[in-house]
Amino acid sequence: MMSNVIHAKEAEFNELIQKEELVLVDFFATWCGPCKMLAPEIEELADEFEGKAKILKVDVDQEQALAMRYGVQSIPTLIVFKNGVQTEKRLGYQPYPKLKEMLNR
Repeated sequence: MMSNVIHAKEAEFNELIQKEELVLVDFFATWCGPCKMLAPEIEELADEFEGKAKILKVDVDQEQALAMRYGVQSIPTLIVFKNGVQTEKRLGYQPYPKLKEMLNR
C-alpha cells in the first residue's frame, strides 16, 4: 500500500504549505524514539485525511534550514498550516485523537 505521507524537501515543503489549504508537518529524525512511536499515527492520519489535508514529514537532519526557520528545537515537533499560515505547534509525541483535533480545529 502506498503511504499518503509526503517526505518533503524544502522546495516541495514551501510549495505545499502555500498551495494546500490544510497541512500538518511532522519534524522528525530517524534516531528519535518518540518520532518512531508517532510514525504509525502519522500514517493513519494521512489515510484518514486523504483529500482533506496534506501530511508532511521533514527530517531535521536533512532539512536543517527548515527546522531553524520554524524554531524546531526538540523533536517531534508538529506544526499545522492553514492556507500557508502556521496556526498551531506542538512538541513531543501526540496521541492520535490530539492529532485529529489539531486538523479539525
